[in-house]
Amino acid sequence: MKQNENRSLLERLEAHEKAGYLSLHMPGHKENEALAPYLARLGAGLDITELPGFDDLHQPEDVLKNAMDRAAALWGSRKSYYQVNGSTGGLLAAVRAATHRGDQVLVARHCHKAIYHALELCGLEPIFLLPPMEPTFGLAGSLPPELVAQALQAHPEVKLVIYPSPTYDGVISDTAGICAVAHARGVPVLVDEAHGAHLGFHEAFPPSAMKQGADLAVASLHKMLPSLTQTAILHASGRLVPIPQVARQTGIFQTSSPSYLLLASMDGCVRLLEERGRELFEGWVRRLREFDEKIQGLKHLRCLGHGAEAGATYQGIFALDPAKLLLSTRDSALTGVTLMKRLREEYHIELEMALDHYTVAMTGLGTDDTMPDRLARALLALDEEAGACQETPAPLASLYTLPPRRCSLEEAAQAPGGLTFLYDGMGKISGEYLWAYPPGIPLITPGEEITTPVVETVEALYRAGVRLIGTRGKPPFTAFALGDQDG
Repeated sequence: MKQNENRSLLERLEAHEKAGYLSLHMPGHKENEALAPYLARLGAGLDITELPGFDDLHQPEDVLKNAMDRAAALWGSRKSYYQVNGSTGGLLAAVRAATHRGDQVLVARHCHKAIYHALELCGLEPIFLLPPMEPTFGLAGSLPPELVAQALQAHPEVKLVIYPSPTYDGVISDTAGICAVAHARGVPVLVDEAHGAHLGFHEAFPPSAMKQGADLAVASLHKMLPSLTQTAILHASGRLVPIPQVARQTGIFQTSSPSYLLLASMDGCVRLLEERGRELFEGWVRRLREFDEKIQGLKHLRCLGHGAEAGATYQGIFALDPAKLLLSTRDSALTGVTLMKRLREEYHIELEMALDHYTVAMTGLGTDDTMPDRLARALLALDEEAGACQETPAPLASLYTLPPRRCSLEEAAQAPGGLTFLYDGMGKISGEYLWAYPPGIPLITPGEEITTPVVETVEALYRAGVRLIGTRGKPPFTAFALGDQDG
């Protein structure tokens, strides 16, 4: 056992595979790659269960405990917990650990759908906070500490503050300021940091949520760092939310059969950051700066905080994550959807997402030296070919106009109802969520009234080619409304 103590999880798995054990335990493939050749490409020989020497995620004492302790030191938490159910599982566990059924919670409206599911599962009463809209790019801005302070004053029974930072678009909020006003009232702060596992590792990036005083933060390793999809970390400070409760809820919202392939990728990622983090982040920052230089010639497309706008400040935005490349098409003859489509089909460049008036490209620690020139050349060519928008850009419709709430989220989500044409549903109570996905911010939630602005926004997004998802209906022309008959 002692010879294993300093080995990484991956090294232990490789040694176990080479030892030639007869596999009489889960999983069912028994490491037999000859039986199913496709498994060899997935590393099936390393896919084991909780064997001696490999620790147990639900009661870590050895390699997994050491790995999570190193992660806590890197991100500045008291305790960090590996999540094999992604940030979604971590967020569910964090919300449950910090609240009791029936509690009021402050929730930024532009939270990911995982937070809304947590509200529903935990029977919480959300007090929604609308972030300001940045007027030129038309995206949700930062959550101001002043808005949080006002809401806490108006709702003194609130037990938790929840918001995303960075957002899907790379917008960062003043977590230090928000924590100051929340902690003054004894209220903990949960930051959905799914897109921010890389923050705080270089001066070019804003600090992490934990370094700014957050009580809980959940970060997806796989989104920006080299780790397998579905891997995340839940960080806890232990100040206002008890550590034992966080650990307990993490066990509830994670599978009892965690994949050692996922765990090994997280362990490897943490070790990589420890050993080569500074060097690798320097290269990442250099590539982003090269990209800024190469897109100076854009005439119609605009890149938030990059190119000619590097160092610019924007109304309603506290800070930006430079790793996100948000491209506005409002002044060009392109839409966000067509820009994404043409980059894919003509240049084999796949972006992360597109709305009607912008797209988002995500760089990461694995972004290589070809990115700045390849992406810049494509954008400059499309910018020149498409030209300027020939019409006055339409006013930006807010995706965050808050419909009136008619009943609780939990009550509406479980109530009987039926499909209705969206226009016929106006004035009725929605029994489902409707998302523009990605980024997964609900246009309407269960219990809210289907209003004219909601319907008009949904139709505009649909006609622009934006992907819309409903819980039970088929947007944009149908919705699930309470009181209607199934049909």
